[in-house]
Amino acid sequence: MSGHSKWATTKHRKAAVDKARAKVFAKVLRQVEVAAREGGGDPDANPTLRTMFEKARAASIPLDTIERAIKRGTGELEGVRYEQVTYEGYAPAGVAIIVECLTDNRNRTGAEVRNVFSRNGGSMAEPGAVSWQFERKGVISLARSFDEDRIMEAAVEAGAEDLRDDGENWTVTCAPSDLAAVRDALVAAGMEPDAAELQMVPTTTVPVADEGDAKRVVRLLEALDDHDDVQNVWSNFDIPDEILAAVTAE
Repeated sequence: MSGHSKWATTKHRKAAVDKARAKVFAKVLRQVEVAAREGGGDPDANPTLRTMFEKARAASIPLDTIERAIKRGTGELEGVRYEQVTYEGYAPAGVAIIVECLTDNRNRTGAEVRNVFSRNGGSMAEPGAVSWQFERKGVISLARSFDEDRIMEAAVEAGAEDLRDDGENWTVTCAPSDLAAVRDALVAAGMEPDAAELQMVPTTTVPVADEGDAKRVVRLLEALDDHDDVQNVWSNFDIPDEILAAVTAE
């Protein structure tokens, strides 16, 4: 399994048991607000909002809280206006990183993200310096107990591009515009995904075989992920499973 995939799995597991549930709620609700503001408040007519709505429900956010976030996004309720901003940089060992944020103060967030990079052995890069190494995809994770042929039959017909065995789970990838349709097809076939979201998937990976380097990479990723304005952190590291398990268990 690639380190990138393992990191995504680790993050989902962490989110499920995270004691800082309020922080998780706040990050997801910001995504709901922005999706509603940019594409309207009807999930059926706004695929991005629908994806964020499902993500919020998967995080056990109450329905009325999600609906208030949608209304803040459409302007029916007052609220802080967030803007999307993306930063690029490098972790130790030359690992590429993309950081997606939602902020009400671009200057403050930029300075703080830069500080997180520098404090943890990384460095910020110019826009476009690392993003060419990634492509945006719809990514759906399903329990390993589901039958591969059933997944293929349901997902491919709805537009899935690939099905991969990641050891602990099945991973379906598709074009971003097909994410909702593929998820719905799997649900209709009786296979509820563990997660369905848009990701920046690396087209090439950077092997990190040294445990010290791996520890520094993971420390930077966790520090970025912990920032209130950071919504997603994507990277292209490939750390062997046994080393990743050791450094994430500490």
